Amino acid sequence: MVSQSIGILATGSYVPETEITNADLAPGLDVTTEWIERKTAIRTRRYAAPSEATSDLAIRAATNALDQIGLPADRIDYLIVPTSTGDAPLPPTSCLVQAALGARRAACFDLNIACSGFVYGLAVAQGLVANRPGSHALVVAADIWSRFIDPNDRGTTVLLADAAGAAVVGPVPDGYGILETDLLGYGDQADLLTVEAGGSRRPASHETVDEIGHVLRMRGREVTEFVLGNVPQAVKELLARAGVAREEVEHFVPHQANGVLLRTLAEQIGLENARTHLTVEEYGNSGVASMPVTLDQAHRSGALRDGELVLLSGFGGGMALGHCLLRWKAGVAR
Repeated sequence: MVSQSIGILATGSYVPETEITNADLAPGLDVTTEWIERKTAIRTRRYAAPSEATSDLAIRAATNALDQIGLPADRIDYLIVPTSTGDAPLPPTSCLVQAALGARRAACFDLNIACSGFVYGLAVAQGLVANRPGSHALVVAADIWSRFIDPNDRGTTVLLADAAGAAVVGPVPDGYGILETDLLGYGDQADLLTVEAGGSRRPASHETVDEIGHVLRMRGREVTEFVLGNVPQAVKELLARAGVAREEVEHFVPHQANGVLLRTLAEQIGLENARTHLTVEEYGNSGVASMPVTLDQAHRSGALRDGELVLLSGFGGGMALGHCLLRWKAGVAR
């Protein structure tokens, strides 16, 4: 049982400097820039520099979040890094982030449930913080998907990008913070999004490299059908448990999968009264990082006000869903 109210106290994000436009990608994919924007609503995306790994992006986002609230890194008790593109199989990326931040007292671990990972991380953080009064958790979601793209696959190349987003989680006044969370798995559809090689079933070899087996493969049409077929009902049930009508939700922050899909999704859920926050046009689909990056941008812009209801919606590989309803109460962005 959660015995105290837990919420997001601060946010942070980092997007790499290198901007990749539709004009950069279109010739190699034999498509037009108009085709890319019409299919995805994406105009540009960001790629990590050759010298940057996932932990480097995570460290920047984490530092921004800690600086926003003025919390020293050694006050963090739990460090959770949702990622599907860690620096290496070992050590965990979270341990590298911990060392760089100086979060010496933090228990740290990675969490891999693809694009739903930020909400899963918040749910774990809520339980941990609630059971240790006065503690804080740092959830840092980061992905570098540009390293796992088949440049000849226009279905993924036009979408994927790199970024990191973070949230400091801790106690908030009663009635604020996380009101309801819902985590759902659909493992029978796990083959809709895969990286086939590089694990224990198909270890890296000359054969797997020659077969281009270390890149993301996506059955795009079926992924769209999965999202539209499952997310609206999951949100409906979440709001019903929280005793909240759809018309009361003021902010919708979804995983930035595809801009065209997100507009359809918001309509099907019935969130006409909510502001749907989008960064996909500028930053593309940065996997697990896309939601916290968008949340941070909304927070720092002043769009989120204390007491407003914010709905987070994660969906993707696994297949998995993660939804979280919050009544916003955070520190002042600076």
